[in-house]
Amino acid sequence: MTKKLAGSAAALMSGTLLLGACAGGGPSSAEGAFTDDKIVIGVLNDQSGVYKDLSGPNSVTAVEMAVQDYLEKYGDDAVVTEEQIEVITADHQNEPDVANTKAQEMYDRQGADIILDVPASSAALAVASQADQKKKLHFNIGAATTELTGAQCSPYVFHWAYDTYMLANGTGKTVTENGGKDWQIIYPDYAFGQDMEKSFTEAVTEAGGTVSGSIATPFPNDNFSTFLTKAASGGPDVIGTMQAGGDLINLVKQYNEAGLRDQGISLAVGLMFITDIHSLGVDQFEGTTFTDAWYWDMDEESREWADRFLEEAGSRPSFAHAGNYSAALQYLEAVQATETDDADTIVEDLNGKEVEDVFLRNGKIRAEDHRVIHDVYLAEVKAPDEVTEDWDYQNILNTIPAEEAFQPVDESGCEMG
Repeated sequence: MTKKLAGSAAALMSGTLLLGACAGGGPSSAEGAFTDDKIVIGVLNDQSGVYKDLSGPNSVTAVEMAVQDYLEKYGDDAVVTEEQIEVITADHQNEPDVANTKAQEMYDRQGADIILDVPASSAALAVASQADQKKKLHFNIGAATTELTGAQCSPYVFHWAYDTYMLANGTGKTVTENGGKDWQIIYPDYAFGQDMEKSFTEAVTEAGGTVSGSIATPFPNDNFSTFLTKAASGGPDVIGTMQAGGDLINLVKQYNEAGLRDQGISLAVGLMFITDIHSLGVDQFEGTTFTDAWYWDMDEESREWADRFLEEAGSRPSFAHAGNYSAALQYLEAVQATETDDADTIVEDLNGKEVEDVFLRNGKIRAEDHRVIHDVYLAEVKAPDEVTEDWDYQNILNTIPAEEAFQPVDESGCEMG
């Protein structure tokens, strides 16, 4: 399906979004410099399942916003016109085989120069493999596995928003240092959950705590009662949940129904998006500490962009939405700087680049492993009586500087080919 970009295309579940013609034309020096005389940006994510709200169709909206901001910034000096930019999208259903197939279709049949987003670590690793084989770009925003910048790193893959090391380094370390010494971890049994369990165990141990048990669960899953009962049986200080999206919502609901908080067992959330809080309610998460990559109301710049996003999408953005905007914008800035869609040239332009935008604060694209580092934030869910407006759910407790937030490059294990 093809549709002119008009701000309402986020509702599309799959298909192609074609930007309509603009009055101005790019510089003549750029003519013929682009494959098929156009730039194709793919957004591949979960548009129908447990990760739909945190990313999904609204990430397409965020990418559209980046395209429009690029065109507005450069006007007649843009090296590509509006009619030369396509945004295509597909649903990978959180299945690595589906993600693999969709990535092949995007790169080979639809001419994608870059694929963005791809939540679910197993799906992300499949797409990263395709990107590496085809020498096409993948900027990952939605997945957390450190393998993308570790053993499975690639010159064509950049990890943009967050990872399991960053989450554990913030939440696992802080909760343990504040007295949560004995942990039980419940994690989804696939690449993301396995990586989270490993990262949190290391962070808790290094902070002086103990993980006395780890429990793997199916993914996706809607019944966590048995797993919660097992985790609580030893009387830990903390149950750490490594679920995300709809699975996290189900687990938190069942944790509260079981009255575990009243038994003195706190819940530590490894990964949380503002859409999770919105779905279940602040009362269900009140006081929960977690690590956030970005928050829509953390400063004036973020709020201004979030107000625009609200007009386009009908909701406040998660950090995944802001991350997709940032990744698309910085890709287009690289296209502008190099006047080509050649992947190797784009990579050369991005390597080592320092970036400041609405999402990346003190951002830097590490050349050694393509981990994009930036400031991140230790946050706490507000009490219901602290909420002053819809989506006003978080207090930012402190900023974790970019250089401290992410795994040191000499520990990543990446051997860039």
